[in-house]
Amino acid sequence: MGWIWLTWSDHEGTLQEWSNDQLSGVDFKIKLLKVGGKKLKLTIWDTAGQERFRTLTSSYYRGAHGIIFVYDVARRETFTNLSDVWAKEAELYSTTPECIKMLVGNKVDRESEREVNREEGMALAQQLGSLFLECSAKTRQNVEQCFEELALKIMEVPSLLEEGSNAGKKKNILKQKQEQRSPPKSGCCA
Repeated sequence: MGWIWLTWSDHEGTLQEWSNDQLSGVDFKIKLLKVGGKKLKLTIWDTAGQERFRTLTSSYYRGAHGIIFVYDVARRETFTNLSDVWAKEAELYSTTPECIKMLVGNKVDRESEREVNREEGMALAQQLGSLFLECSAKTRQNVEQCFEELALKIMEVPSLLEEGSNAGKKKNILKQKQEQRSPPKSGCCA
């Protein structure tokens, strides 16, 4: 549930309570952000880490410029699932080699209930080659920083900034295939 909490608390400016039943599908959000003097539009897809959406999520990794993995610092199983399942899925299905990854430990406002310490999060982030941040969607601590840091890192990779970088590559592949075909022969029985 972490990512949906981050986007909704950040997007709406308030934290609202939802039950698991209300988070039963794939969510889509747009976030407008100004970073480094540039206006950016982030398209955010979320499955709330639910196993039943694993077949759907593979398509969301394709062409992604950035992936944020969120775990609940007060629930170890979310951290374990992230390293055992979701990070491997992203590695398998991501079609953008330069994709920037970020690991986020959410709910640091629940320090007395913490089951995953900061050092464990940092170690996993290093193992995954990702950025690391801890936040609280409830208190909004570091929520904006999460989006800003990811956007700044994406902006540092020239290939990710090319207009339609993934769509353009697909078009070029199609164009090359069409050029390789031999021209049609003229005549009635060609």
